[in-house]
Amino acid sequence: MAELCLLRHGESLWNKENRFTGWVDVPLTDFGRKQAEDAAQLIKKENIQFDVAYTSVLDRAIETLEIVMKALQQNPPVIKDKALNERMYGDLQGLNKADTAKKYGAEQVHLWRRSYDVRPPNGESLEDTQKRTIPFFINCIMSDLKAGKNVLVSAHGNSLRSIIMYLDKLSKEQVLSLELPTGLPVIYSIDLNGIVTSKKELSFV
Repeated sequence: MAELCLLRHGESLWNKENRFTGWVDVPLTDFGRKQAEDAAQLIKKENIQFDVAYTSVLDRAIETLEIVMKALQQNPPVIKDKALNERMYGDLQGLNKADTAKKYGAEQVHLWRRSYDVRPPNGESLEDTQKRTIPFFINCIMSDLKAGKNVLVSAHGNSLRSIIMYLDKLSKEQVLSLELPTGLPVIYSIDLNGIVTSKKELSFV
């Protein structure tokens, strides 16, 4: 049995400013750094010794991982790969979400943000994102889990939504309501055949 911890990075500057971020490198806020430290305390209670960690190549995920590992006093090998990057939001990157909703309509923006197969202008849909995250997840992360290794993944709202959709076998309709808060870990227990045996969403409540 192995443990998989999925963690969305702490609040970034553009999260705070309600902007579409995508592949733009935006730093964590001080609150985002605090969220990463708090996430480490939640993970610490689970007594997991990580054998390997994965992150996207974007600074906000990398910094979150560094904060967590320092707080846990663990130093596993870290693999960085753009397959775990956030959805590329195309022409929306940098735009304020509320202003964009006023321009295009709230329903259209909701489709761009939460639907499975609707692309924002010149950007990726969740389906497009999943086409890069899932092969990487199966070939690298799941291979580690099947080998009995405990894995921490520090990534993004949509790259992690795509992985959770795969693990939880969610439909295109079910994934619409899937929201991932910043800085709150989700832990899966996975057997040596790659089958999910339990799922736990950590929080302070």
